Amino acid sequence: MRHPSLVARMAVVGSILFALYAAAAMVAYAAFGLPYPIIIALSVLFVGVQYKIGKWAALRSVGAEDLSEDRFPEIHRQVEALSDEMGIEKPRLMIARMGVPNAFAVGRKGAGTVVVSEELLRTLNDDEVEGVLAHELAHIGNRDVVMMVLGQGIASIVAIVAQWVVLLTGDNDIADFFLALVVGQIVQLFVMLFVMAISRYREYVADSDAAGAIGGGEPLARALEKISSENERAQESAIDQEVSALCIFGDTSGLARLFATHPPIEKRIERLRN
Repeated sequence: MRHPSLVARMAVVGSILFALYAAAAMVAYAAFGLPYPIIIALSVLFVGVQYKIGKWAALRSVGAEDLSEDRFPEIHRQVEALSDEMGIEKPRLMIARMGVPNAFAVGRKGAGTVVVSEELLRTLNDDEVEGVLAHELAHIGNRDVVMMVLGQGIASIVAIVAQWVVLLTGDNDIADFFLALVVGQIVQLFVMLFVMAISRYREYVADSDAAGAIGGGEPLARALEKISSENERAQESAIDQEVSALCIFGDTSGLARLFATHPPIEKRIERLRN
């Protein structure tokens, strides 16, 4: 196995998420009398729609456009070589103006898309850009985007079932409606704790895979330092918040780190250099 630690963590988190989903399915069966095959089919449809809409919304939110091979031949060459090295198909390449240097990947193996910001290309040198691209390709190769959507889908399903339980067991008045909203949010946050924990570890794995593909971690470490510095100088925009879970950079402090999609930037840099 390429990443035994990741497999072990995924087994634990996956078991917890499956248990929560199974509990929600049993509650849905008891409350609505829906057969389990229908519950499973509706769940798959829900997650599938969430995946499609999420990919479309992420690209639309940044105004991403195709990255011209005539204007950026070096980037296309880098991605083609890295894709061959990592054993994946070359993804679609797009560019966007995000206000800060950043990059993110959406999609899955064979149907992936990597978006880089204009600011990223202006800020980083060729080796550093290659490190960032390798990181995003690692996310596609490791199916990280699909796993995140699946985790978020389960969290949403469990939250919806919890809301209906409150409504069906209450007096069905306005107070129960607001209570259901609060309960749904709390339940979803609880489930997302497990999803975010595995997301943070997957960032370390993507960094490691990128370093292996480009022959060392120093270019990506330097890229993260520059990206972090530029983000500190720029104010966060609404666009950055919408796609923050997909971007290469993400950092929070205090209790908010429990719900962060990325580990602290300084720890990533330290690991890359060690």
